[in-house]
Amino acid sequence: MRALERANMVRLARAELKRSIARGDVDASEVVRDCPWETESMTIAELLTSQRRWGRTRARKFLMPLSLNENKQLGTLTSRQRRVLANELATRSSGREPLAV
Repeated sequence: MRALERANMVRLARAELKRSIARGDVDASEVVRDCPWETESMTIAELLTSQRRWGRTRARKFLMPLSLNENKQLGTLTSRQRRVLANELATRSSGREPLAV
């Protein structure tokens, strides 16, 4: 029963986070940098597709040059992978060209 309660709590928190990202209240790069407890088992693709105008194809094309698998969980990213992903997301959201890392 505790596992079901925890799963439900994570599901609800994640849904609220996705809505916040879609509204633009929370930036996806901040989520990658901070990795809150509700996102530890969330996949990169799930995070990327929660943004407005981001589908599976755009997420795959975005991740390909970064050598990241779309099914990788945010909690398992190394500090280097986390930094690269957050920087690329930040440059995309600001409209600037991506920086070399």
